[in-house]
Amino acid sequence: MLALRMHGPSDARLDDIPEPQAGPGTVKVRIACAGICGSDLSLYEHPAVPIDFVHPLIGEAGPHVLGHEMSGHVAEVGEGVEGIAVGDLVAVFPMVDDDVCPACGRGETNLCDQGGFLGVMGGGGAFSEYIVAPARNIFVLPEGFTADTGALVEPLAVAYHAVEQSRIPAGGTAFVVGAGPIGLGLLLCLKAMGAGRVVVSEPSAGRRELAASFGADVIDPGEKDPVAYLLERNGGRGADASFDSAGMGDSTFGPAYQALRKGGTTVVVAMYHGPVSSNPAELMLTEKVCTGSYAYTRKDFAAVIDAIADGRLAPMSLVTNHIQLADVLDGGIKTLLGEGRNTEVKILVTP
Repeated sequence: MLALRMHGPSDARLDDIPEPQAGPGTVKVRIACAGICGSDLSLYEHPAVPIDFVHPLIGEAGPHVLGHEMSGHVAEVGEGVEGIAVGDLVAVFPMVDDDVCPACGRGETNLCDQGGFLGVMGGGGAFSEYIVAPARNIFVLPEGFTADTGALVEPLAVAYHAVEQSRIPAGGTAFVVGAGPIGLGLLLCLKAMGAGRVVVSEPSAGRRELAASFGADVIDPGEKDPVAYLLERNGGRGADASFDSAGMGDSTFGPAYQALRKGGTTVVVAMYHGPVSSNPAELMLTEKVCTGSYAYTRKDFAAVIDAIADGRLAPMSLVTNHIQLADVLDGGIKTLLGEGRNTEVKILVTP
């Protein structure tokens, strides 16, 4: 089968590899749709997983297949698997955990001592024709779902978990820095989870327009101070919660932190590409909270599926392009690393 595998920095190749087979306790899925994530772009340029790395839970050496946002149809069910049938439309939960460490015992499986990702560290990936995953990582999608919406569950679960981390009250005000796929997902999840006003700071006119269509107040940070804009729009009051989904350093973390009211929470939902300076005394004087949000849990995954199913989340406007697997490198990854950053939000790949 065809699969995009990482052989080194900026060296991804469409290889013909053996088709995987389901074993006991696993499910084989024919990929129907796969999203290209910002982390895929980072992994392409600066692979964080050496080609000879063998994850302790996955047990597979590289080159590793890329891609972790995926939906598909069940092609084979392994021995001992119940509640999943051939033909089911499913979303694949790509995180693996050992289910025995202290973090897993607390329900924080995203922080597992041996945690990892299918599509990053082995075990197959979304940019292929088939993947085999543990049955506990397979979520059967309800009626009304399409393969496209199924592939959006994973990135929306990232946003959903971050909103949970923010502790924003019902009707509260939120400030989001960056309107890329995760920033826009944050906006959708904030609205679905009961937030009131959401202000989004984003330099791209196209992404500001999309954020406004989702119900946000939008500001171009190159034209006006976004913190001043938020205070102006919110009657002089700071935000209850803020999110840095851009990770550019002081230029994005600073406004996210400064926009908070006393006692508010800012959530970091991005890998950082620049330094951040801070004065811890401000935390003491204001009781502002700064926390991070890493990935998601199965509970978050299920909550997003429920929200899409009942209409609280309507994410299809995030999709700006569909391409074939044969075009994933030039028409997907390289496009998003170039001019596509300004014209695309979510590109979906179909084998």
